[in-house]
Amino acid sequence: MGKKALLYILMALGAFSCGRKNDTVRKEDAVARVGDTYLAKSEIEGLVPPGTSKKDSAAIVKAFIDRWASQRLMYEAANVNIGEEKQEELDELIRQYKTDLYTRAYLEEMVKQSVDTTVTDEQLAQYYNDNKENFRTTGMLVKLRYLRMEKDHAKFALARQRFLSGNKKDRKALTDMSLYFKSYAFNDTIWTDMNEVYQKLPFISPDNRSRYISGGISYQYPDSADVYLVKVNKVLDRNQVAPYEYIKPTLKEVIINNRKLELIKKIQNDITDDAIKNKKYEVYK
Repeated sequence: MGKKALLYILMALGAFSCGRKNDTVRKEDAVARVGDTYLAKSEIEGLVPPGTSKKDSAAIVKAFIDRWASQRLMYEAANVNIGEEKQEELDELIRQYKTDLYTRAYLEEMVKQSVDTTVTDEQLAQYYNDNKENFRTTGMLVKLRYLRMEKDHAKFALARQRFLSGNKKDRKALTDMSLYFKSYAFNDTIWTDMNEVYQKLPFISPDNRSRYISGGISYQYPDSADVYLVKVNKVLDRNQVAPYEYIKPTLKEVIINNRKLELIKKIQNDITDDAIKNKKYEVYK
């Protein structure tokens, strides 16, 4: 649907959303009139939030009435100036738009009531194994750990020793020193998107990435006042099969979404089959 056509639809719907013909609203019960359409007082009830000043209340009500009048006047002008063929085209778009809204609301409610949102770890793993070729990395992934602290900090030498050690005891002791660090991340078993690495380690860029990101390397990088300690565990290039542990958080959403699509298809087929069976739907040859 083009933007212009949609604009006409919204204008028409908006024009009809407020105001009633003069045979349903008495003049004394109205706050405004455009042609033979009245805006009922009841339609502005609750418009002004409690506690609003009289001046602001009047401005809110006036803006609402002006907007209503503008919609009605625009609609009447359009009704006069748009040709009959175009009006029929727009009316059909409005009917189709209403059909789509009702259908979408009905299907959403049916899916909400019926779809199974329970996904076990076994189902996640099975789905991944069956479809892993569809889950490709869109960028580089990396497993690393790092810390950032002041260059001249009295604890730097100790922190560096513990950081480079593979000993679990040293890692625990390093975590206990975290108050001395300006920033850090020690879990190098988790895959991280390279864009996050650029934020954590701003001295790395796409242009110099190969110098600082390579599996198994460790180094320290001196900044103006700070120093970074970095140890890269593993690197996975772009367009590789995404690791299960990295893609797992999104797999549940994918599985549930597929169930929703299957349920919608089943609902549509069942409704059509029932209509044919009950002779409510026929195709004439």
